[in-house]
Amino acid sequence: MFYKFNLKHVFQILICTAFFSLASCTEKENIQPAESLTVSEGFKNPIGYYDANPTFSWKLPVLEHIRSQSAYQIVVASTPDLLPNNADLWNSEKQETSQSTWVKYHGEALQSRQKVYWQVKYWNQDEKESDWSDINHFELGLLENADWKAKWIGLDTAKDSIRGRGKVLIHKPQYLRKGFELSSDVAAARLYITAKGVFDVSINGQNVSDDAMSPGFTTYDKRIETLTYNVTDFIESGENTIGVELASGWYSGRLLWGTTPWDNTISPKVLCQLELVMKDGALETIISDGSWKGMTNGPIQFSEIYDGEVYNANLEMPNWSSNNFNDKNWRNVEVENLDNKVSLEPKRHTTVKPKIELAAKEMAKVNGKLIFDLKQNMVGVPLVNVPVKKGDTLKIRFAEMLLPDGTFYTKNYRGAHSTDYFIASKNGIIEYMPKFTFHGFRYVELSGFDTTKEPSKDWVKGIVQYSNFEDNGTFTTSHEKLNQLQSNIVWGLRGNFLDIPTDCPQRDERLGWTGDAQVFGPTSMFNADVYKFWASWLQSVREAQLENGAIPWTVPDARGNKIASSGWGDVATIIPWKIYMRTGDIGFLQDNFDMMKSWVAHHEMKSKNYISNMMSFSDWLQPFPEEGGTRGDTSKNLIGTAFFAHSAKLTAKTAEVLGKTEEQAKYEALYKEVAKAFDEKYFDETGKVKGVTETQTSYLLALAFHLLPESKIKNAQTNLLRKLKDADNHLRTGFLGTPLLSQVLDDMGEIDLVYKLLFNETYPSWFYSINQGATTIWERWNSYSKTEGYNPMSMNSLNHYAYGAIGEWMYERVGAIAPFEPGYKAIRIAPVPGGPLTSASASLNTPYGKVASSWEIENNDFKLEVVIPPNTTAKIVIPANTQKELLVNGLAFKENLNLKLINTSTNTFQVMAQPGTYQFNSKIK
Repeated sequence: MFYKFNLKHVFQILICTAFFSLASCTEKENIQPAESLTVSEGFKNPIGYYDANPTFSWKLPVLEHIRSQSAYQIVVASTPDLLPNNADLWNSEKQETSQSTWVKYHGEALQSRQKVYWQVKYWNQDEKESDWSDINHFELGLLENADWKAKWIGLDTAKDSIRGRGKVLIHKPQYLRKGFELSSDVAAARLYITAKGVFDVSINGQNVSDDAMSPGFTTYDKRIETLTYNVTDFIESGENTIGVELASGWYSGRLLWGTTPWDNTISPKVLCQLELVMKDGALETIISDGSWKGMTNGPIQFSEIYDGEVYNANLEMPNWSSNNFNDKNWRNVEVENLDNKVSLEPKRHTTVKPKIELAAKEMAKVNGKLIFDLKQNMVGVPLVNVPVKKGDTLKIRFAEMLLPDGTFYTKNYRGAHSTDYFIASKNGIIEYMPKFTFHGFRYVELSGFDTTKEPSKDWVKGIVQYSNFEDNGTFTTSHEKLNQLQSNIVWGLRGNFLDIPTDCPQRDERLGWTGDAQVFGPTSMFNADVYKFWASWLQSVREAQLENGAIPWTVPDARGNKIASSGWGDVATIIPWKIYMRTGDIGFLQDNFDMMKSWVAHHEMKSKNYISNMMSFSDWLQPFPEEGGTRGDTSKNLIGTAFFAHSAKLTAKTAEVLGKTEEQAKYEALYKEVAKAFDEKYFDETGKVKGVTETQTSYLLALAFHLLPESKIKNAQTNLLRKLKDADNHLRTGFLGTPLLSQVLDDMGEIDLVYKLLFNETYPSWFYSINQGATTIWERWNSYSKTEGYNPMSMNSLNHYAYGAIGEWMYERVGAIAPFEPGYKAIRIAPVPGGPLTSASASLNTPYGKVASSWEIENNDFKLEVVIPPNTTAKIVIPANTQKELLVNGLAFKENLNLKLINTSTNTFQVMAQPGTYQFNSKIK
């Protein structure tokens, strides 16, 4: 046998063998690089980024030879050519750890405007080194007020304003512009902009973005968010023009109550700073100042969040934001200096954008008006393409549902006029989409169109708007109505995550109610990539917290009454802990720990001998209240005391994670004292509620928050079952009790009862609203009935996500994906089949990658398919008759490096699994 040799390679081998070793001379084959690099709460290559002290996260590729990470190295540089070997900002060196999420930056101080580049590599479980990842980057926005040279500008719109509903001053929208000339070509341009109000900005006649309702809704007395746009491609050598449309929005617009910590009577203002780097290296800055001009007699004559928009096409100004427009009759703007008491900070979550377009599915003519049915309750604006006649006014109305005669049911919009108007300047088809308002609706009514034309469903589309997040999880089952419930939950989330978590999107409210938010947090985190959304809103909660620790009812605060509610203000402790469990980001707990402590102190201030006397909305909208009203029958003091204990416990657990042992001991002791007082005050020796009305929720709070001694737990559970049986195994819970119901019954082993409650068809139940045609979650269990009509109360939102909190149990127990350790570093997959279900599947994008679970029952066979992402482990619980054989991927189960049997009961196999894809088959009888 003959071999051919390359002489060059022979000499290399001889030299290497002589001086080193053959192994050191062979070319190293690195493993595949890390993927999905992000900074802080999941930002991918952001511009105008807020965090000068970021964290870094990445995911390992899904490959058979990559199970986990044993080490990493991060390099950070000011230019990409310095990577990976000459990083000038930070080189972490090799760190022997499995941590691949929320790695803190420990490099050189970062500055406003700075663009930063970074890479990561890792070593797998066998110490094999990966290639460097692709280079990622982030560009910081203006981090300090001192970075702004611009001034607040605007017109005194009190001169042009009208008195709106409730005698509120309604400011006319403004049109502001500035022309400027550049002597050379632009290499890079950044537009930094924000408003006291909401804005839309154009350069040289081109809209800079499709963002809506920017900059968003924050605690304006403490912080206004700013936006950064890369506008290099919009700028020309020579003449240029910036144009800004400006309306009241949340800052100066009409809000329920309207008693805000900021002055909401002032005219809207804009702050704008265009920074240019010229190709010759020169720097130019164009700022908002007294040289700008403005007017209020443009086409948008009126625009309010609650009440809609008036657009007069006769007042259109072609090319008003372009060059060569004559603005000699425009007014000089008024100028206002920055107030350093209010922090200007880059927006820390995504802007609102048009996300989905819905076509009209049906059209009907009622009393000469056209009604379009989108078949889905949604939030956003209409896009209309409608024939009109010159001088006519197209009127666009909205409703979530119809009355029996086919006309609109709008009683539940209360004081929100929620109507758009378009005044035609010529005959023909117009295209119109409102700009500075949004509506909650399924139905659109048109009148004032050209009646000589044949109507078409194409005249109306629904543009769904919400904060620009993507879906994060999936859930589907063999049951049509349970799938509809999941759809209703998702659409409720989309409808109420418009820059802040709102209670409802259609009536004269649309505020960040804290109680609704605290019950829905975990459900939202499964369905959507909303970590950055919650992090931003929690900053507003911290800013809104009063000196005495109270959390306002709504955040941002629109009430100003300085009164907190138990169960509502506890968002300050519950959301930080729940989000931490789903992200594993210790930094989130660090950010919120002081707020948590201050809230617990407020609980303590509002209690006597550990029994709460705090105001409470209580178990809001509990069905069949004996006392009537909206707050249910559960004692407000019992509720307040229970949440006092629970918040103290969560604060203790947070202190433990943060390594604060003294504070952990303090809050653990406080929790025990409050729990003891709760037990002695509200439960007798037999584990029965005493002294106050006995309700399902009173038992749920005691059991869910672990407030009873061991000796009473079994009897309290029995009493809860009795209360459920008294209600024909239907719930009697409101906003606070409902999220606890499935959790407590599951802990009791009452899986069949959870399924009974979940699949109940009659009032009150989740399927009841579905049977009445719901496409979102309703505010009330009985908002509408086909036989009895609408609930007589005007507070009757048909898009209100609170009762969608059942999703947490659906995903974690039916879909079978739950965090076993914070951030899904360890995952629990423990399906609990029940009810009429024969199959269910779920998937979730965790911080480590995609996890999936899918099970199916056929006759006596149970099949479970799971996908475990790299750098995690999973505890898998397989329903089974353990006297029968367990199959894995078609073969008899056998322990190996990837699978280990950790426990066997009479009805489950429990397996610890390494990353990979597995199919388990068992016999369930």
